[in-house]
Amino acid sequence: MELEVRHLRALCAIADAGSLHKAARQLGMSQPSLTTQLRRIENSLGAELFSRGRTGCLPTPLGRSVLSRARPLVADMAALVTETRAAVARTEGPGLRVGSTASRALPGWLRRIRERLPGTDVGLRVDVSANALLSTVAAGRLDVAFVHEVEGCPLRVPEGLQHRILVAREPQFVSMARDHPAAASPVVDLADLAGDHWMVDPTVDGEWDGLLRVLGAAGIDPPLLHGDYHTAASLIVLGEAVAPCQPTSVPREDMAIRPLRGDPLAVRLLLYARPGTALDTLYAELSAAYREAALRAAPYREWLRRQAAAAGLSVGPCMMAV
Repeated sequence: MELEVRHLRALCAIADAGSLHKAARQLGMSQPSLTTQLRRIENSLGAELFSRGRTGCLPTPLGRSVLSRARPLVADMAALVTETRAAVARTEGPGLRVGSTASRALPGWLRRIRERLPGTDVGLRVDVSANALLSTVAAGRLDVAFVHEVEGCPLRVPEGLQHRILVAREPQFVSMARDHPAAASPVVDLADLAGDHWMVDPTVDGEWDGLLRVLGAAGIDPPLLHGDYHTAASLIVLGEAVAPCQPTSVPREDMAIRPLRGDPLAVRLLLYARPGTALDTLYAELSAAYREAALRAAPYREWLRRQAAAAGLSVGPCMMAV
């Protein structure tokens, strides 16, 4: 087998992530596929490049030597692709490539961008992984990315990106069946959900670790289910699970959304862009779109009013601290 750039990229990802599971998620492939690829690379070179243990994957001495040669090659290839795509974009006319993790503000933001920048071809990529989006921006395949960072789980931000903080601390609410006993209260204690199954998507960067940290700090150890939030919704309405959710989520007739007392779960909302991107313009439109989404969601609107009242501020659209 001849080594290719994709093989070198995989080796760098494993070394950076420290585990095959995390590296596979960053590369957009399954862990078994990456394990097989690593085995083929090592068989081709005739030696182990990583030592596998309970704490993850660490480069062997030979692995460190290979990585020292591989990283410049991967970086040079990425630069070649970035520069070529930039040259093509200049000849094809104005365009904006937008990336985002899931957000209720996204549709309004795209609409506002098109109105603010008429004639601009706006592309979109939605990904559960904020780290993957940031890497894509750094590689030149996206111009801007709107992402969230789970509290206590900092993102890996490539060098050279510009950023703006949209919301320094957005509380995460909890969704449950409409007839759940805790839904009778406007604010829910974590202890009231200790006996429920919690649903979490482990592919969302930081979400699994962030939830475990908060539940552990509260002294509860409820059973956890893994799955995407489309699956979660079907289980929640049946009373089989509860799940964290964005406060901008709009309640359904068969589902209740409530804030958690003390707001133990939170994320930071950030906008990253490549140098030369109209970051201030995009940030202004995103701020307006987020404000609309926040005030449209009744539970979040009430939470914001309570926060404003506690701080002695006037209640209204201006209370959004974005």
